[in-house]
Amino acid sequence: QVEEVLTDGRRIITFRNGTKKEISADKRMTMISFFNGDIKKIMPDQRVIYYYADTQTTHTTYPDGLEVLQFPNNQIEKLFPDGTQEIVFPDHTVKRLYSDGLKETFFPDGTVVKVKKNGDKIVVFSNGRKKIHTGRFKRWEYPDGTVKTVFSNGRQETKYSTGTVRIKDEEGNIILDKK
Repeated sequence: QVEEVLTDGRRIITFRNGTKKEISADKRMTMISFFNGDIKKIMPDQRVIYYYADTQTTHTTYPDGLEVLQFPNNQIEKLFPDGTQEIVFPDHTVKRLYSDGLKETFFPDGTVVKVKKNGDKIVVFSNGRKKIHTGRFKRWEYPDGTVKTVFSNGRQETKYSTGTVRIKDEEGNIILDKK
């Protein structure tokens, strides 16, 4: 290895394989340029920024444990110390995966999808409509207050905002139509 000390106080160490390590004059920042094109920077605030040349991906690790990956297609992934993951896709869709199994997806049009660990799914549309899917039923809730539920056995129950209740059996026959 060869070590150079520059007039401004920086030190550059060149290794046999072509890797170079540069240390700032105040020793607070280090940059390593690897022979394969990767670059690792250790910043004064203790952030570690690693650039993968082959995939053109940047991986930043913060002192508090947060990790952020930035991909060339503008996708960003955040890995939080508590186990939560957040992915921001190029179309600005945001997906959050929590350590307790909950998954949330926020779409650019305002639609939000939540999927619980048990598989229950709630979709809230930007117009206020809500769709709930569980193992026992599928339910649609409308902004006007109407609620339609289809149970796993095929029975349907609709409660209209006017107060009317309509229940249909598994074959679609009305068994109750009450105002």
